Amino acid sequence: MLRLFRLLSNITNIQQQYNDEETRKSEDLTMAQAFKITDQTTPPPSDEERKIAAESSRLLAAIIGSGKEARIRVVDGEQDITVPVSAMRMLVDILAHMAEGEAMTLIPQDAELTTQQAADFLNVSRPYFVKLLEERNLTFHKVGSHRRVYFRDLVAYKEESMKERRTALDELSAQAQELKMGY
Repeated sequence: MLRLFRLLSNITNIQQQYNDEETRKSEDLTMAQAFKITDQTTPPPSDEERKIAAESSRLLAAIIGSGKEARIRVVDGEQDITVPVSAMRMLVDILAHMAEGEAMTLIPQDAELTTQQAADFLNVSRPYFVKLLEERNLTFHKVGSHRRVYFRDLVAYKEESMKERRTALDELSAQAQELKMGY
């Protein structure tokens, strides 16, 4: 749980750094650089962390209201922290994934991914992903000579691709049933 609050704190600090106009101009940061998207994966939570995450997720989900903001108090402090309810719901989701033993990575929708990062996200090879870009299946832009893809566009492509696959699978399944193939 402590690691999660550190993560949220680090994200806030990075967002402030990125939003600082002078910092962005002087260091020419992109969102991908600001959020340090790397090939490193977060290790899965320990058994103790999973237990704490499960309990925390359950308790938070039970008390989240329907208003625009919520307040939390960290045991170490006296100060109440006002947090948007949408962020609390995201925290509940993160904790639920941790309780299942899954490692989590937060990526902003406007993050710019390299072709390798995008290919890894889609679980395809980089040359195949570049081919998708060249065939205009995905929108991209160039930073110098390097292609970049916004994460939101990548998610939209993945959802559309999964929808097409489900449709094709349903058609194959219906055809197999019509032919009494035992499926």
